[in-house]
Amino acid sequence: MKVLDVGCGIGGPLREIAAFSGATVIGINNNQHQINRGIALNKQYGMSDRCQFIKGDFMKIPVPDNSFDAAYNIEACCHAPDLVALYKEIYRVLKPGQCVAGYDWCMTNEYDRNNEYHNKVKEEIELGNGLPTVRTTTEYIDALKAAGFRVLMEEDVAVRPNLQCPWYDSVKPKVLSLEGFRRTSLGRFIGRQMLKVLEFSGIAPKGSQEVYNVLERSGDGLYEGGRLGIFTPMLFYIAEKPHHEDI
Repeated sequence: MKVLDVGCGIGGPLREIAAFSGATVIGINNNQHQINRGIALNKQYGMSDRCQFIKGDFMKIPVPDNSFDAAYNIEACCHAPDLVALYKEIYRVLKPGQCVAGYDWCMTNEYDRNNEYHNKVKEEIELGNGLPTVRTTTEYIDALKAAGFRVLMEEDVAVRPNLQCPWYDSVKPKVLSLEGFRRTSLGRFIGRQMLKVLEFSGIAPKGSQEVYNVLERSGDGLYEGGRLGIFTPMLFYIAEKPHHEDI
């Protein structure tokens, strides 16, 4: 079985999936540095025979039609400039009757385009995470259908009942937690002053303070998006490429 990982990074999930499924998993990535790191990790864990990489643009996957038995993406399709075009490309390389699974970032149905604060939160998430936009759950599902897929299931995993803590707890300011303290006003002030000294002394590269500020804004956006229920990083879906006779 040959599986495509769309936007694979250094291949963490790729290796895990290959290990427990026995499949050959091929990841596509446009970053050679990440691919080199992934190849080294494949060798380290003895996975080179079933874990491979393709350097390329996932909007133009350099393989023939009907090449893969399955495909998936983990927090990658949110970076696509055109979601329908990306899903059409995944559709092209999948064999008929096979499925794509996705796990991605999106605005929920609670998001109000006419709400100024909602839009501010959305923009902070986009800025800090290098996203062209954060699409809604409806836009994801509509794009899959527009590309020709049959959507088998969709679920916001973040709102499953009986979760021990919300996903955004990790970016919540907390005075009594070392990790959370960094998110408090005092923690941020200390962080900025330390970076100022490190940047001035040449230990930290120029622009580090600016990057720090962008990441803090992103953290604010993620926390507020989660707290308000207008954003989720955990939309999960499965969609099938129909056989021609089923279309």
